Amino acid sequence: MTTEDIEKAVELLTPSELARFRAWFEQFDAQRFDQALERDAQAGRLDAFAEEALNAYRTGQTRDL
Repeated sequence: MTTEDIEKAVELLTPSELARFRAWFEQFDAQRFDQALERDAQAGRLDAFAEEALNAYRTGQTRDL
């Protein structure tokens, strides 16, 4: 199945089917994002960002939200 096939199939959905699909896809996409973020964290790819944020906090370059 190609992207074009999926697009055409989505265009044929009724409003209620589209709402169900949208809810499913939102959850699916969020899970994929979370998995990628977890892999990056475990691999140390976020360590530099964390250290930068901690240094900013330690030197008073942050503010309360």
